[in-house]
Amino acid sequence: MDIAGRRLWTPSPQRVRAAGVTAYLDWLATERDRKLSGATALWQWSVDDLDGFWDSIWDFCAVEGERGDGPALADARMPGAQWFPTARVNYAENALTRHGPAPAVIAVREDSTTAVVSWDELRREVAAAAAGLRRLGVRPGDRVCAVLPNCVHAVVAMLATTSVGAVWSCCSPDFGPSAIADRFAQITPTVLIGVDGYTYGGKSFDTLGALGGVADRLPDLRAMVVIPYLAADAVERAHKAHLPAVISWADLLAGCDDQVPAFHRVPFDSPLWILYSSGSTGRPKPIVQGHGGILLEHLKSLVLHLDLGPDDRFLWVTSTGWMMWNLLVSGLLAGATVVLFDGSPKFPDLGTLWRLAEAVRITCLGASPGLLAACERSGIVPREIADLSAIRTIGSTGSPLSSAGYAWVYDAVGSDLMLSSISGGTDMCTAVAAGLPTLAVHAGEISMRGLGCAVSTFDGDGKELVDEIGELVLTAPMPSMPLFFWGDDDGSLLRASYFSTYHGVWRHGDWARITPTGSVIIYGRSDATLNRGGVRLGTAEFYQVLDSIPGVADSMIIDTSTAERPGELVLYVVLEDSGTLTDSFISTLLTTIRRELSPRHVPDRVEQISAIPRTYNGKKLEVPVRRLLLGAALEQAVSLGMVANPEALLPFIPPAAS
Repeated sequence: MDIAGRRLWTPSPQRVRAAGVTAYLDWLATERDRKLSGATALWQWSVDDLDGFWDSIWDFCAVEGERGDGPALADARMPGAQWFPTARVNYAENALTRHGPAPAVIAVREDSTTAVVSWDELRREVAAAAAGLRRLGVRPGDRVCAVLPNCVHAVVAMLATTSVGAVWSCCSPDFGPSAIADRFAQITPTVLIGVDGYTYGGKSFDTLGALGGVADRLPDLRAMVVIPYLAADAVERAHKAHLPAVISWADLLAGCDDQVPAFHRVPFDSPLWILYSSGSTGRPKPIVQGHGGILLEHLKSLVLHLDLGPDDRFLWVTSTGWMMWNLLVSGLLAGATVVLFDGSPKFPDLGTLWRLAEAVRITCLGASPGLLAACERSGIVPREIADLSAIRTIGSTGSPLSSAGYAWVYDAVGSDLMLSSISGGTDMCTAVAAGLPTLAVHAGEISMRGLGCAVSTFDGDGKELVDEIGELVLTAPMPSMPLFFWGDDDGSLLRASYFSTYHGVWRHGDWARITPTGSVIIYGRSDATLNRGGVRLGTAEFYQVLDSIPGVADSMIIDTSTAERPGELVLYVVLEDSGTLTDSFISTLLTTIRRELSPRHVPDRVEQISAIPRTYNGKKLEVPVRRLLLGAALEQAVSLGMVANPEALLPFIPPAAS
């Protein structure tokens, strides 16, 4: 039964009254004489008056810093927008000044090792680490890179780096040494911070060798700080392995009695951190985002959309190599307790995440659609194995959440919570479509376009579409858009990445539809969109159906058609429990797709494989696989350093090449 569009949740009057966005609307009416009647009017004003909206976020969220003179938006050109031209801020200062009586950070490892850090302790550790970085010669603008798991050390190191005005960049330790070096070598760091190892799925992995390989490609490195995450003798082993310029984490923090860091305020558009594009088809692009832009965007997203405040405990299942880690740590901006989970949420079983939510009393929990789908397929009912009554919000991102996934959350997790499926990206480290605690939730739909996000959909000629599927675009700037790509001195790569399709308009790369009510439905990446008889089909439509079919553990759909010749629509499936693909099951797949979608969606061929190739962030490698199927050489189709499971590519490599 198709439940797409069905209303699944309506916020109670109490939830609406207590929401941060309600307080913001009241503040606008009182302080700015701006009376707006609900979410639709608020969104429209937020994009019609970008200057007034973002200026109001600065004041409503009480940003620490020097506002300066002039407009919030001094130049609206894209690329090249200029925000708060005379303001000076520091992200870390704002992260460490808003808090309640609850802990600042709770970190839990999969082996149950737990650290609880108060706000005073966090400030002291950040102050000590910042002083240590200064002793190592780190100055504003220098790059500090890290290879760290989702732990307290990562939070302290990031805040210490940004407090001194240096630029942070981090990779998860499960990245291979080539993948890490391909990123860090582009930005020439002066300090590298890493752990001796990490655990995942009940296994331990040593990382000292990988750190040495990375350091060999960093000629400007002055010091390597080693954190004994798994074993106390980590620094001794690092010396024996002849890693260069090694110092211990304890030595970095030694000799400082400051209770609060000395924050170096920088111009609004000064680099804060560097994230990276997936690198699935080439060298990863280093995306530079700014102190002020991230600060305002994350405050807006967390306080208004996710409804976070000092009484909340905020957990998102992520690694440090994904932008959601940055957004998670920004929970500190809202005064929330940030909860870090390091390890596999499936170890020892799929109940781990939900038992953790009960133990820590999580109020806002984020996970990928894949993890939620795995829980659904397993038959687990989280509300029956854990007390989840504290959860007010469930977040989901990474790929579109199916209508069935929405329904499962309300059936199996809790009936009175906001399910906020969000869509955005690493490019601006936020969501451009998200939920709002004062809006109802409908199956398969993201409740609204983000406040201050001038989201639209265009056809191929740049014409705006109404209730039709098209390219998701932004017609006006956002503060957290990239300042530049590191090393892209003339800006040509940035322009080619976002602005080459529509002049002066950001092409986001998603295939989407905006409904008459203002909700957003994402149909998948536009560069992976399928073309059947001239009709474009989103891959997300297929995956929503396939995820609901018992026996299917994972899937990928590829269209090998080109502009020059027709091709095949091929469905690749991974079966649960390593089952065998039979003619009967193929018939079930094709019949279900025909019934739930259309005859046009029915694949020409179904193939069984053992695993879907993915990036380290869990993205399906649809475009590289298509390139391989069209005959591209492996090195031209994909950058192997970014493939989490390169062996999964073998079925797609032509026999002569493999």
